[in-house]
Amino acid sequence: MLRPFTDVDRAPFAALNTHPLVVESLGSSPTRAESDVMIDRYSTEMAREGWGFWAVSETGGAPFIGMVGLHRVQERMPFAPAIEVGWRLHPDHWGHGYATEAAAASLAYGFGDGAMHEIVAFTTVVNTRSQAVMARIGMSRDREGDFDHPAVAVGSRLRRHVLYRISAPATPAAPPSQATPSVAP
Repeated sequence: MLRPFTDVDRAPFAALNTHPLVVESLGSSPTRAESDVMIDRYSTEMAREGWGFWAVSETGGAPFIGMVGLHRVQERMPFAPAIEVGWRLHPDHWGHGYATEAAAASLAYGFGDGAMHEIVAFTTVVNTRSQAVMARIGMSRDREGDFDHPAVAVGSRLRRHVLYRISAPATPAAPPSQATPSVAP
């Protein structure tokens, strides 16, 4: 289930952001206060746009396993302006298809209700798990668009990023109840 963040999600989101396997791809971890600010930004974007990063819950299971959704990329990115699909799940929930399922739902929402024409995704060259999700949801790598992330230190093994893209389908997607998990606005 994709749903808006609530205050109950703040502690598990902070724990997610500091998990060593998550930090391995991020390079650093935010403090609890910085993590809370992230949730506040996501909530503001959700209110403003009608979409954003959603909290992810396991239906009938864990109340919070991570975040997945859509986000306007920062202006300093070389491919801006753009909307990205992104995800961050707790490692206990990796390998179960949740990132793929939730990212596909986000794309369906973006191309449907969001009326978006293109959505991008990016990650470090070493994050092959996320690159595999990008491929599974139908995105194609834009090798010409690969870039050095401006917020990552020169010389860091995490500086080089790959860029993936997907355009809106020529035919409308199946209704969300048939094609994707629930997305709560």
